[in-house]
Amino acid sequence: MDISPGSDSHPFSPLVGPLRYACQRQFARLSTVKSLRGSLEGALRNAQNLGAPADQISSLRQELENVDDASPERRKEALRRIVLLLHRSGLALPDELQELVPVESEPPADAARLLSIAPSTGPLATPLRSVGWRVNPRLLGTLYRRGIRTAGDVLFLLPRCYEDRRKMSRIAQLRVGERGVTVAQVRSADEYMVRGRQRRFKAVLEDESGSIAAVYFHSGPWLKGRFPVGKRLVVSGEVRASYGGWEMAHPEVEPAEDVASSPIHFNRLVPIYSGLERHEQRSFRELAYRVSERYASAVEEPLPAALRQRLDLLELSNAIRQIHFPESTDDLELLNRQLSPAHRRLAFDELFFLQLGILLRRQGIKAETGISFKVTEEVLAKARSALPFSLTSAQARVVLEICRDMAKPEPMNRLLQGDVGSGKTAVATLAASIALLDGYQVALMAPTEILAEQHHRTLGQILGRLRFEVALVTGAATAKRKRDIRQAIAEGRVQVAVGTHALIQEGVDFKRLGLSIIDEQHRFGVIQRHALMTKGRRPDVLVMTATPIPRTLAMTLYGDLEISVIDELPPGRTPIATKVFIEKQRPRAYAAMAEELAKGRQCYVVYPLVEESEKVDLADATRGAERLRELFAQFRVGLLHGRLKPEEKDAVMAEFRAGRVQILVCTTVVEVGVDVPNASVMVIEAAERFGLSQLHQLRGRVGRGAAKSHCLLIAGYARSKEASDRLSVMERSSDGFVIAEKDLELRGPGEFLGTRQSGLPELAVANLARDGALLATARDEARQILAADPRLESAAHAGLVKALSERWGGRLALSRVG
Repeated sequence: MDISPGSDSHPFSPLVGPLRYACQRQFARLSTVKSLRGSLEGALRNAQNLGAPADQISSLRQELENVDDASPERRKEALRRIVLLLHRSGLALPDELQELVPVESEPPADAARLLSIAPSTGPLATPLRSVGWRVNPRLLGTLYRRGIRTAGDVLFLLPRCYEDRRKMSRIAQLRVGERGVTVAQVRSADEYMVRGRQRRFKAVLEDESGSIAAVYFHSGPWLKGRFPVGKRLVVSGEVRASYGGWEMAHPEVEPAEDVASSPIHFNRLVPIYSGLERHEQRSFRELAYRVSERYASAVEEPLPAALRQRLDLLELSNAIRQIHFPESTDDLELLNRQLSPAHRRLAFDELFFLQLGILLRRQGIKAETGISFKVTEEVLAKARSALPFSLTSAQARVVLEICRDMAKPEPMNRLLQGDVGSGKTAVATLAASIALLDGYQVALMAPTEILAEQHHRTLGQILGRLRFEVALVTGAATAKRKRDIRQAIAEGRVQVAVGTHALIQEGVDFKRLGLSIIDEQHRFGVIQRHALMTKGRRPDVLVMTATPIPRTLAMTLYGDLEISVIDELPPGRTPIATKVFIEKQRPRAYAAMAEELAKGRQCYVVYPLVEESEKVDLADATRGAERLRELFAQFRVGLLHGRLKPEEKDAVMAEFRAGRVQILVCTTVVEVGVDVPNASVMVIEAAERFGLSQLHQLRGRVGRGAAKSHCLLIAGYARSKEASDRLSVMERSSDGFVIAEKDLELRGPGEFLGTRQSGLPELAVANLARDGALLATARDEARQILAADPRLESAAHAGLVKALSERWGGRLALSRVG
């Protein structure tokens, strides 16, 4: 069978369809996708029928376990692993999946809470099969699938929360919405049918104060065996109200006979671990207890004693023991908020070694030899002459910072940060002009074809005045066009290459690359950025973002970059009035739209979906466009989304720019890169489904002309208090940094910027939204150590060097990456 990359008969091709929708635009639609596992299971069966290798089928099937997980991060990680496995199988992936594949693939991340600090040598490297007692074979299989294979791995798989089993509650004492533990007798246990198709299981337990049900959304003989009628059991889990009374979904169940005697599972604060089924908690807890008792003392202390004493930090081995099995007198609330002394010690470790590694990377960058560009008054004047406008004072200040970097013999590694519409492209164009006028080439990489096309158009107009050739490199061109452009770049006839991740693919070579510019850089992995830099002999790097980044996150993600901020909008930009409407107020939003359209203005209407989905009660762009054509019959309505062919997108945008389309219905493809000054209204449907920073980005598409602009947020029926609070922030503030701080607080750094792609070690305990002060302390301590011992050559710092190597793995070798 032909399974070459270009073959349509590749056995894994049936998986592409379901994955493509779920993964598009860095998982923008993932929250709307339901029952993905079922679709992928069916596709995998088709692949098996087509003759796919059994070992690859097995690997993919293991990853399917988490694609419907409640945690968005676990879902994304599972999908990334599936895409990587498909890539390794030789399947040709479409662009939206290919961009998830690292250019130099790192091993898949371990479980979300498996720290990268479990040593690979010494007693902690003892395999679980050799720890000195028998480990439950089913549990062992689960742990192996998650990459947990040694005693050290077990120690560093930390509890996600704790249950208070110091005193058992009666059923009547349990509280809805909270975790509870009770001892009760099984009154009945049997399976039942839902909608005539799905088998579920329900056991009713009672004590003298009342009854509660244990429900499972699947069934099997083993469940009935776990709930013998008449047997007293301990059940623990979250209590919720249902039509039939109180219930626990998938509770943890244990025999009641050892309540009085067990020192591990009862009469104490009990750890609950992430990624394990409820029935696996007990056996893993026993394993963690034994491993902790026997191996925790073997954990080496990496921090100097003076530092620990100065900051009043626990020894690492004691912190690990306490984090798994706290004392009965410890504060349950502090433990569950991960603020106990043991958590503080591990959080400091994560942040300290993160900062130490970042500072070492920065030192490495400064030590390298780069390009010293000729930056003279004459060069600057010639570069400015191509701009059709004057710079703001903030832009001029940032240009000077960039010029100083480009003139130095060491490589520039600078982040250019500015709110929507602040003029980052103009600054990047000036930097490009300086490199071009010195005889070098420039590469600009953008995350989407629409943004790449916008940059190609803008740079072509400006740099064309200086007689430089600008070419567009994307995956959408014909094979002949791609070959011609690549040859022109390699020969130096094209001086500026603008493109998507197609720029970093094999076959795109530069004659003399001097400057790499990465826009909306958080959408690229660190290895993708590294791949673009290797296209030249240590080019300068300028990375740009329109997402305002809170200080704590910037310190973490970009501690090895110099940061420039454009904190002033160009003249002529008008404030944008933002208003939230609930569903029944929709006519008022449409009236505001009609008023602006009557003045000759244009409107965006943004939807989170492209096509109707039976799984979600959410209007989609296609049906929305049809409805607006009926309501605004006197105006032309266009439809723009990511599934259109490039030429179709171009045609729609050309009509909108020219004013021949007055209402543009679209998905979030307009989040970046679309600039139409006459558009004065941004309507965002189902606004509660978007993150704050994304709403702010979308809002920035209007307010680009002299007319007053409006952002109308229409919230759906199902709104939580958190969603209402989030949307009210948009009404109150237009400051991107205020909004970003709130967004980070609400969503956490992983969702806020996709920090898995940052090339940094994962954080399992530290929380960047919460631990800003601890991060600053960690950074100060790391700076002091490197100021006294820049290469960590002192014998006192041998533990630091070893811990750095273990936590960062090979990632410090990417010291050239911004």
